[in-house]
Amino acid sequence: MSLIEAFIDQSETCTRMGSPLMGRILGVLAQDWDVNTALGQAMDAYTGDVGPVGHSLPLRIGAGLHALVLTRACAELIAAYPPNDVDDATLRAAIITALRDHEPFLLEWTKSPPQTNEVRRSGALIAGAHVVLSHFDKPLVISELGASGGLNLMWDQFALRIAGTVFGPANAALELTPDWDGPLPPHATAQVTSRAGVDLNPLDPANTDDLLRLTAYLWADQPHRLVLTTAAAAAMTTKVTKGDAIDWLETRLTNPTPGHLHLIQHTVAWQYFPAEAQARGTKLIEAAGAKATSDSPLAWLSMETDGDKTGAVGAALRLRLWPAISTCTLGAPISTAAGSTGPILSNARLPLHFAYPHA
Repeated sequence: MSLIEAFIDQSETCTRMGSPLMGRILGVLAQDWDVNTALGQAMDAYTGDVGPVGHSLPLRIGAGLHALVLTRACAELIAAYPPNDVDDATLRAAIITALRDHEPFLLEWTKSPPQTNEVRRSGALIAGAHVVLSHFDKPLVISELGASGGLNLMWDQFALRIAGTVFGPANAALELTPDWDGPLPPHATAQVTSRAGVDLNPLDPANTDDLLRLTAYLWADQPHRLVLTTAAAAAMTTKVTKGDAIDWLETRLTNPTPGHLHLIQHTVAWQYFPAEAQARGTKLIEAAGAKATSDSPLAWLSMETDGDKTGAVGAALRLRLWPAISTCTLGAPISTAAGSTGPILSNARLPLHFAYPHA
């Protein structure tokens, strides 16, 4: 896939996932990209897949432009971004000006891969964790793989409001309100005594530059996501460890805490691990599960794109519990043709439709 093709493909995906502005921005880049600039040459030097499954260059560039708006560095872009609504010609002129006048910033920005920490995924984690706790009512030790800035490590501090019912603490740091059809998840009270996460390139939401990177990858015409991310960042109490996820997990699994339930979680991260890392991680978790007891149970809760790594189709929310509980598929993909971008959570106990884009 060429960079121009990647711009076009990502433009269509962003529009489909509820960001017409990003669709327009990437459409402009597809039409007006200048390969002869320093930025153009830097992007041209990448080998392999430059689209969403690979280097994801369109999103890097789009986030760099958004960062210029968030830092108030480019007046032309600020005037063309929400809450302003401008025509295509004005938007195109602002983008071209930004590419020219802020090329050094964009060159530096695009060196790092995308970092997203979509807080709305916590809605799925809350529902899944309530199922876990309905089987094993224990204090929780949480381990998150591919945790980015660690915002979803804090899901027990968030509230999930569905069908007029609130799941979570009364003094929640934020409230998630996805579309919801079907029976509610079981009621439970989460008591987290320990939480930790790992990432190859972790971000610290307390750091101004790291928070900028997290928020710049949010789409500018979805301001509710910025509000949620900012609130979650303010609630953070744990820094994410830098390291290899599977090596880190092996250590975490070595000495289970008596009287606690160990919850392993990851959202749209496992799919990017190398196949050998996935195989090793699965083997480690299953081996630990085989040793789990009713006093120290183990849960593996994942929300991963199923069959489409762009995230445009949907995600499957799956749960495995040890001991004596078989694999439970809580979610399956929804096709975009059906007009949705969220996962379906469904089993004999919990058939429902959870509709939150999980970008």
